[in-house]
Amino acid sequence: MARVRSRDTKPEMRVRRALHAAGLRYRLHAKGLPGRPDLILPSRRVAVFVHGCFWHRHPDPDCKLARLPKSRLDFWLPKLEGNRARDDRNKAALEKLGWKVVEIWECQIKDDELRAVAKRIKAIRTQASR
Repeated sequence: MARVRSRDTKPEMRVRRALHAAGLRYRLHAKGLPGRPDLILPSRRVAVFVHGCFWHRHPDPDCKLARLPKSRLDFWLPKLEGNRARDDRNKAALEKLGWKVVEIWECQIKDDELRAVAKRIKAIRTQASR
């Protein structure tokens, strides 16, 4: 597991390129925010998490990447469920601070879906400007 990256993963890099191409500028891995979001757009108060379907237990039943291992379930199940619970806590803490949280799953990172995500994020305005 030491070779499993937590930053600059291929899905994260694809999301970064798509957001940049859409004209959105962001900051990376904000240390001062709960859960250290992968990307933040401070002007819009948006935090973006790019989740791996396996590691963060994608709840979509059609996702083929979110399968459980067949061996050592006594190790993997609590570990992966703990990741999901931590994600939920971090999301709630960010929303309490006034941030909009966007989760992007590894299986959703296709070109057409990335454009839709970029449009959705671009449509989010700060509450102060409303």
